[in-house]
Amino acid sequence: MLPQHIEKIDGIWVGAFPALSALEPDAGALLHAQGTRMAVPRGTVLFRIGSLCHNFLMLLDGTVRVQMTAETGREIVLYRVGAGETCILTTACLMTRADYSAEGVAETDLDAIALGAGAFHNLLARSAVFRDFVFASFGTRLLGMMMLVEEVAFGRIDLRLARFLVDHRDARGGLDTTHQTLAVELGTAREVVSRQLKEFERRGLVELSRGRVGVCDPGALLALERTDGV
Repeated sequence: MLPQHIEKIDGIWVGAFPALSALEPDAGALLHAQGTRMAVPRGTVLFRIGSLCHNFLMLLDGTVRVQMTAETGREIVLYRVGAGETCILTTACLMTRADYSAEGVAETDLDAIALGAGAFHNLLARSAVFRDFVFASFGTRLLGMMMLVEEVAFGRIDLRLARFLVDHRDARGGLDTTHQTLAVELGTAREVVSRQLKEFERRGLVELSRGRVGVCDPGALLALERTDGV
């Protein structure tokens, strides 16, 4: 459950969502009147599996991790919501009036706008700009979810990417390349490669900079193959 609001929103926050800059005057007035600015501490569980959805959350700052946990305890991160984004699962639950099927956790302290379900449906019905904003966010995130399904169902892109990075290192211990080029080489989507490279960077295996991927620990990258399935 979200904490009590700390302040009503002002006009400045709209800059975080450029698509809403053309919002119709009456829709803008409704959004400002009904939206509530929230301060959410890190670690807060925003929603759980089986809970009802009461608010449409528009993130100004911070990161929300949306995840599922199997009965065995194995977890999978479905996606993360960052500043200027909205949550596809929240949108789906509001539109279908269904319960949540995953869990959302604040990975960092959050600054967000919470819009109640009633106001959300009102704006969705009366504002073409707000409707386009919601469905564009929904569509973009849905594509990302489809890519995740591809990764999980059809192969270990991490192993293929790790092998490619090690095999194609130059004398400086890295590759002058782009995420898109790597995606073409591996026959996958750029977003899939970007997500995996970020994970490698988090683990200290690579170092990312513009137009270059530095290989920090080739042995650990190759070890991924040996531990596959363990």
